[in-house]
Amino acid sequence: MIYSQLQQELDNYMDKKVEFTSYYPNMNIFISNLYKDQLQEVLKGLDETTSGSAKSFKLYLDTVIINMQSKIKKYKQSIYFKNENIRDIENQGYLIPFFIDETKECYVILGLIKQEF
Repeated sequence: MIYSQLQQELDNYMDKKVEFTSYYPNMNIFISNLYKDQLQEVLKGLDETTSGSAKSFKLYLDTVIINMQSKIKKYKQSIYFKNENIRDIENQGYLIPFFIDETKECYVILGLIKQEF
């Protein structure tokens, strides 16, 4: 199920079916609608369990994503794709698959998935 959602987001990007938004203005990191929806669900769940944990989670996640470009070699190929240009960031019990678009020199965050242990 999650693979098909990630694949759909990647297809949307590749086929230019959907406008992807910049993570922060003037950055070459873009986010999918799936990522936005999944992040909102995670933050809502964290707000319900512990006060302030959503803000802390988001702040740390922002730091990881903003710095991902300088640590690109650190991330392993995605478990969801057989493509060297799709890698996973592991962060606080979540996987964040992202696509490296070498032609446009940008990164596309596809989703945010809770890891199963």
